[in-house]
Amino acid sequence: MSRTLILAGVVLILFGLLWGPITRLGLGRLPGDIVIERQGFRLYIPVTSAILVSVVLSALLALIRHFLR
Repeated sequence: MSRTLILAGVVLILFGLLWGPITRLGLGRLPGDIVIERQGFRLYIPVTSAILVSVVLSALLALIRHFLR
């Protein structure tokens, strides 16, 4: 359990550090992301980006668990 929490923390730190280069690749402005812009107001809901990040992280965690056994 503690290894999983430490690994999750490391993954989140790495993702945070890589967020700049990731946004330059277009993540966060994918089709399906909801953006509502009005004068003095902007609402951004990254639906597609969140799904993509979830799938990638799930695959990485599955691979890590497979190799740690």
